[in-house]
Amino acid sequence: MTRGETGRLGEELCARYLEKNGYAIVMRNFHARFGEIDVIAETEKEICFVEVKTRKANAMVSPVQAVDLRKQQKLVLTAQVYLQRYPSEKQPRFDVFEVLTGMDGKPTHQRHLENAFDASCIDGLYY
Repeated sequence: MTRGETGRLGEELCARYLEKNGYAIVMRNFHARFGEIDVIAETEKEICFVEVKTRKANAMVSPVQAVDLRKQQKLVLTAQVYLQRYPSEKQPRFDVFEVLTGMDGKPTHQRHLENAFDASCIDGLYY
């Protein structure tokens, strides 16, 4: 399984999980100057920007650890671009959805981390 296929597998699992749990998928793979947001979904009160990370079970870094400070900053800046283009009255939230796969590429574990980080990661950043 290629890296792209692995990423798409994780994003598909994430979208299905969110829909099954009452979220409405608004957009997938939103691109802007600062990066990409894998899944944008809404609840009744929140707009959720979800970073999906898929890794093999024996990877040196867990999926959630791969969403480091720099990645968080890019996600927040990209979410700001999204909200400028598509204004929303809903409260923004940043989630991480992690998927672990076996050596055969089949998913063995998934976890949705709601409110995994917030926009304070960009304090002092200027672009």
